[in-house]
Amino acid sequence: MTSSATLPAILVVTTGGTIDKQYFDALSEYQIVESVIGELLETARVAHPFRIVELLRKDSLELTDEDRALIAATVADAPETLVVITHGTDTMTQTAAALAHLEGKTVVLCGALAPARFAQSDAAFNLGMAFATCQAAQPGVWITMSGSVFDGLKVRKDREAGKFLPI
Repeated sequence: MTSSATLPAILVVTTGGTIDKQYFDALSEYQIVESVIGELLETARVAHPFRIVELLRKDSLELTDEDRALIAATVADAPETLVVITHGTDTMTQTAAALAHLEGKTVVLCGALAPARFAQSDAAFNLGMAFATCQAAQPGVWITMSGSVFDGLKVRKDREAGKFLPI
């Protein structure tokens, strides 16, 4: 059995998106607040070593090329080779494309179709899939959503169906 001290740490980069949205009252819209990812990992009793960097708090539709460059630089400069990025689903594939040039890193993007703070959210499952995928997949960029693992450069979001499909 391998001790957790010898396992390579996973870097978790939070960027916002639905996974970190909160609804305050009936008159307000969702707002992206402090990330709940650490709490999800604690609740799931994740024993694998990880480090969280709360990088952005944006809806993915508001992400700019500069934001994507910041995400890529953060991943490139990190000592970790295993990376999970929580991200809004609308532009997740654009960010995946912006990370395609990185070498020697296994990067997995995940998000949620319902905020993690909702009891009926897919957030915890998608995050768990991302943790498993980054440990098992070859270096490259991957997306895990709704129980599937996709090549991050060969997938699209079907907004009407509310799911990702391979291309």
